[in-house]
Amino acid sequence: MRRCMVKFSEYMNQWLYANDGYYAKHKDIGKEGDFYTAVSSSMFFGGSIANKFLTTLQEGFLSENATVVEIGAHKGYLLADIVQFIYTLKPELLKTLTFVIVEPFEENQKAQKEYFQESFGDAIKLLHVKSLKEFTCKEAFVVANEIFDAFICEVVHENKMLYIENHEPKFAEMDLHVERLAKQYGITKGEVGIGYEEFANDMYSALERFEFVTFDYGDKENRGDFSLRIYDNHKVYPFFALTSFIDEELKEDKELKDLFASSDITYDVNFKHLIGAFEQSNVKLYAYASQMKALIDFGLIDLLEMMQKNTTEENYKSEVDRVKTLIDPAFMGERFKMACFRK
Repeated sequence: MRRCMVKFSEYMNQWLYANDGYYAKHKDIGKEGDFYTAVSSSMFFGGSIANKFLTTLQEGFLSENATVVEIGAHKGYLLADIVQFIYTLKPELLKTLTFVIVEPFEENQKAQKEYFQESFGDAIKLLHVKSLKEFTCKEAFVVANEIFDAFICEVVHENKMLYIENHEPKFAEMDLHVERLAKQYGITKGEVGIGYEEFANDMYSALERFEFVTFDYGDKENRGDFSLRIYDNHKVYPFFALTSFIDEELKEDKELKDLFASSDITYDVNFKHLIGAFEQSNVKLYAYASQMKALIDFGLIDLLEMMQKNTTEENYKSEVDRVKTLIDPAFMGERFKMACFRK
């Protein structure tokens, strides 16, 4: 990271996406990684999304020739779970559906192909594109889990925004673009996601007809405080607790430079902003709910009952314990939200 003063978004971009950044180096998720996701908690997360997709087909919004797309797939576990449940619930669809992962990093593409080969052999052909900009499709079901919290952001406080110089933060003049977004979505203290509008526009341009389901942690309104934080080996560090902004006795025992590019940095998604970005691209919000409500609406309970009839009580109880992480309000159930968009 160069030593001159840069906007926080540029600092975050270097942290996560530079050649030696956190996401450029393939990272484990779950017990061996820095954090857990819904995908690493239970296969029924993907199963519920697969069931939602089948409902969309039954409604006639999409056809059996649709493309199923995942964005931000990591090793491909979520899409593989979706494929597995489609095979269980309606196997004939695997002859007509196409499966695509949008993935810019070659190392991740390689891991995804290897996992699909191990899981399905030659029965499923997995295709890749590096971005939505190089993709066109007539109809698609698109899914993304925890991608918008990994978009770069600016950090604002009243009429100023955050800059970084040699890993030291300072608030200074806010630029016009950030000022406009902050004012539009009522953000006076917190994070302003950068790139939501471009992403929504790219999806609108790439796909003639689609349903997009995404999960992330956050709320529909700005919380009026900073949520910026760092995950390192399952420990959470509030960003400003690593800086000179707080009293010495309250500071963490690490510094920003110790965690730069070797740990995950993230923030709460402002769903009002995300929804506004899609509506600006003429894509309508179809549904918005907590993760708990969304997964239940998608048919999670029905899928568990189906499993109970076809496995041992021990296996069933073990899976129910994993599912609890997804829907328990004290864990992911209320903290995470689902937004569904349709064009």
